[in-house]
Amino acid sequence: MESPQHHATVNASSVVNAYLHTLHAAMLAIPSTTVDAAIRTLRAARGRDATVLFVGNGGSASTASHFAADLAKNTQHEKFGRFRTICLSDNVALFSAWANDEGYENVFLEGVKTHLRHGDVLVAISGSGNSENVLRAAAHARLLGCEVIGLIGFSGGALRDRCSIPIVIPAETIEEAEDGHLIVNHAFCTAIRALDAAGRSEEHTSELQS
Repeated sequence: MESPQHHATVNASSVVNAYLHTLHAAMLAIPSTTVDAAIRTLRAARGRDATVLFVGNGGSASTASHFAADLAKNTQHEKFGRFRTICLSDNVALFSAWANDEGYENVFLEGVKTHLRHGDVLVAISGSGNSENVLRAAAHARLLGCEVIGLIGFSGGALRDRCSIPIVIPAETIEEAEDGHLIVNHAFCTAIRALDAAGRSEEHTSELQS
């Protein structure tokens, strides 16, 4: 059994500060070329009125719902229009029906079959990068000719190779990975608004100056 003295040496603020520093370093490790490619892909999808479909489990389901909402509402623009977004985990009745009848590993695959068409975009979110239902959705989306943007943690898992644009947060914990994905959501929406305000088309995403 650990002694009370051992517990007394643990300082909450130092743990939090270490966490925040690690998360900050992980976020800065994302290549700028990957960020540019993802935002350019999203803005191009909006320009052709394509659907942006989101999938994720657990905390990633929450991020998928949040990202779909922010992208649809917080980036409206008079010239560039609105994003058409869907989060497959938002419809609990349909989600659970697919899980019950086709197996949990196929819940997102069935949604991809229903909603995605050639030219649409799938945003696949998985902290581990190894969630089977997300992997199946990403593989089928690629077969349909859709771009797949992956929000992944750690080293990317199997999802990394199934994405056309993998955004990997080199996190040390699942909490850091999930925090990183939510930061990507907010940062992307902020960048899209800035590009729109500057009158930039999707071809000039990388020209945004800080």
